[in-house]
Amino acid sequence: MNHSNIEFLNILGIPGVTTNMLSSPLSCPDSTTPPETDWESRDGKRVLLLGATGTIGMATARALLRRGHEVVCLVRPRQGVGSTQADTGLSERLAGATIMWGNATEEDFWKQADLAHARFDAVVSCMASRMGSPQDAWRVDHQAHVWALQAAQATGVKHFVQLSAICVQKPLLAFQHAKLAFEKTLIESGLTYSIVRPTAFFKSLSGQLDRVKKGKPFLMFGDGQLTACKPISDDDLADFLVGCLHDVSRHNQILPIGGPGPAITPLAQGEQLFALLGKPPRFKRVPVGLLDVIVGVLSVIGKLIPAAAEKAELARIGLYYATESMLVWDTQAQRYDAQATPSHGSQTLFDAYARWVKGEGAPDRGEHAVF
Repeated sequence: MNHSNIEFLNILGIPGVTTNMLSSPLSCPDSTTPPETDWESRDGKRVLLLGATGTIGMATARALLRRGHEVVCLVRPRQGVGSTQADTGLSERLAGATIMWGNATEEDFWKQADLAHARFDAVVSCMASRMGSPQDAWRVDHQAHVWALQAAQATGVKHFVQLSAICVQKPLLAFQHAKLAFEKTLIESGLTYSIVRPTAFFKSLSGQLDRVKKGKPFLMFGDGQLTACKPISDDDLADFLVGCLHDVSRHNQILPIGGPGPAITPLAQGEQLFALLGKPPRFKRVPVGLLDVIVGVLSVIGKLIPAAAEKAELARIGLYYATESMLVWDTQAQRYDAQATPSHGSQTLFDAYARWVKGEGAPDRGEHAVF
């Protein structure tokens, strides 16, 4: 494999690719605060928030507090050097909320006496596996949520708001099947539910900003028009999630949601970045078959080496996002339908690009890089 292909895979995040529906490390918000809604003055609820340390979870905590809800954030204690400072920083970022320390992936946590006697009106979960590997997906996207749901039922919670992913419409990957399995359990639980399936996140579409700034070409599969999405910002998605608590039209519903404006392709994303930087467009087209080869090789090696099998799954995730649009899937027409994909909010990806190009709040993607 030549150097350019290795560089391309690093941008893809392979190994290290993750779904664009996963919780991510703490970072600054990627957008401005959305306007107040007409139900903000209503009585607040006591809400247990899962996944509060991700960018979506952090935005959801802010949205809940802004609307007068009492927020308890379940957070796993950090281990190792610097953990105390990290926990202090987290407390500052979640100022106004109560932090409950515990590990959602441990069954014993959900059975402890303090939690069993806690009173919550609702659970809002932004929790998700970090890497999307099969073991992690079934441990977090499914099992941890099942335990949370059982605890919610036992303590009288009435409403469970679940952040899922629009890509579960065409499940081919372990994390998609894990999410769908919990969705089914939640629907059958008897609790009021709101299952929110967002499209692409701004952060997941920021990966080539530095590359283009340095004068390198924008990488895309094929002609850059194989896929399209309607990206939604952290704050707009958080506003939609919190709105599920009061908007009865969102109760007992599966809710696909995207951001404002038309669907955009990778080609359009690249063109906009070059225009904002005042640079002539430069694109490098990469054949989808490259990922097919990588998946095949890693799958064979994975029969002997477990670590390679996990990387093969991560490569499959990369292949999925390279070939599938993040839009509502029309099962009858067998195509993605941008017009049928609902929009929410006011913040567009291109507005975010303009801010990031100026150096204003560009997201830190860390280990959760996605092409």
